[in-house]
Order: sequence, then structure tokens, then C-alpha cells
Amino acid sequence: MLLTILLLIFTVVVAPLICLNFGYTPNELQFDILAQMAWPVGLVIAYCFVVGEISRNNSQVDKLWSIVPIYYVWHMTLLAPELSERMVLMAILATIWGARLTFNFARRGAYTWRFWAGEEDYRWEELRKRPGFNNKFVWGLFNLFFISAYQNVLIFSFTVPILATLSDQADPQLNMIDYMLAALMLLAVAIEFIADQQQYVFQTEKHRRIKAGEPLGDYEKGFVSTGLWGIVRHPNYAMEQSIWVIFYLFSVNATGQWVNWTIGGCVLLLILFKGSSDFSEELSANKYPAYKDYQKNVPRFIPFLKFGR
Repeated sequence: MLLTILLLIFTVVVAPLICLNFGYTPNELQFDILAQMAWPVGLVIAYCFVVGEISRNNSQVDKLWSIVPIYYVWHMTLLAPELSERMVLMAILATIWGARLTFNFARRGAYTWRFWAGEEDYRWEELRKRPGFNNKFVWGLFNLFFISAYQNVLIFSFTVPILATLSDQADPQLNMIDYMLAALMLLAVAIEFIADQQQYVFQTEKHRRIKAGEPLGDYEKGFVSTGLWGIVRHPNYAMEQSIWVIFYLFSVNATGQWVNWTIGGCVLLLILFKGSSDFSEELSANKYPAYKDYQKNVPRFIPFLKFGR
């Protein structure tokens, strides 16, 4: 986990430098919009840190993960001098993604009328118990710089490709590739919905049986491994990453540059999900005896690729 954090911090510095050297630099309009967006991003960081420290619930970023990107993309779209069709299309797609993910998070008890409460990601509790992190001062710094600041900067970063359409090199007109990317992104959202639904149905029935004292049967192993989960171990994570890589590809289509300054967000997201899934699988393998066999037989993100664990 620590190695992943260090890699993320390294990447957030190096990736923009590489992109700026290989591609075009943001123009004055893009810099101006980025500067204006610093205020809402900063306020979200402050909110997540303060509320997380007071409530001792460090899932404040998780609660906003699917919500603030919707605000970011529409804010940037409306800051443009003229309404861009590509920006509107990208904002609509991000809104569909966010609405679906917010629904899934809400039905798991993440939101309550006490906005600071609700379900906390079990991994934060596990991490707080580990040497180093079990010190309150160290955890406070971790909450400030990684949980609150870094993750919120990352969230904003993967929405930034929407600004690429305002570059001097961008083709202002929507084309067939834009529509193909939109279809692919909607497909990825649909697959992610199916994966989350399969997980939700399995866990709901498992806990119902446990509460009722009924035999667990097929639910005895504790984790879902059928449907999409029989093809890859993390179909929801795989689609989440795909969605934001596709979002970046809109910038590639607009500018004609495969590597441009807006790539940082999706690269950082890929690294984050690798580390996040490593940690999740470590906990699952310790909790469920059958999970190690599942790791050996089912690939992590990409179907039919079983190299590594």
C-alpha cells in the first residue's frame, strides 16, 4: 500500500512534465479555467479532511467520488466562451456515470441524513490498525495529504480531458469517432452496473441467510465468483478504469495527439486501482480460504490473462 502511495505521488509530478514535453501546452483559456477550478477543488479537499477528522469516518471522499465530477465537467463546460458540442457530450456521459455510481453507493448505506455518517470503506479501518498508521497524528497527515488532498486532485484530474476540446489544435466538430467513444463509454457503464448488481445480490442474500441462521450453501465461500466475476476478479474496477480511459480518448480524437497534458488523471487512476485491488485481495485472501484458488484461476482485470495474481 505504501509503495502504491509513493508511486502515485511520483507519477503526479512526472506525468505532467512528460506530457508537456511531448505534446502541446495548455492555452490561456485552459489555464484560466484550471485556475478558476482550483477554488471548488480546494473547498472539497478542506471539507473531506475536516469532516473526516471530526467524524472519524474517512469515506468522505468516497461519498463525493461520483458526485463532484458531474459538477466539475459542467462547470468547465459553462466556463467556455461558446458552448462546445463535444464538451456537452462528455459532460452528459460523465453525468450518466455519476448517477449510476451514486445509486449503487447509496443503496449500500453510504448516505444518511447525518451527512458525515454512513458506511465507511472497510479498508480504511484495516489500514488504521497497521503499524505506523495506528498513530493518530500520522493518520491525520495521511488523511490530509492522501485521502483528502491527493484523491480529490485525482478526481478532478480525470475530468480534465474535457478541456482538450478548447485547445488551439482541437477540431470543434463532433465526428464518428466521438459517437463510437460515447457508445463504448455507455457500454462500460452498463457492464459496471451489471457487475455491481451481481455483487449486491450475492452479498444481500449471504447476509440475509447469516442473519436468519439459514444454511449458506453456495454462499459459504463468502465472495461472488459467478457471472462477470467468473470472468475477471474485479469487473467493476475494470470498467471504472475503462470509462476514464475512454473519456481521455475524447481528447485524443479532438487534438490528434495520443499523449497530451490531460492524460495524467487516467494514468493515476490505473495506478490507484492496482494498489486498491492489491489491498482488497490481501484482505479477502486472509478472510476467505477459497479466495487464493479464485486468484489462481480467474484473472484480475483483463479476461483470459492469468499472469500474476
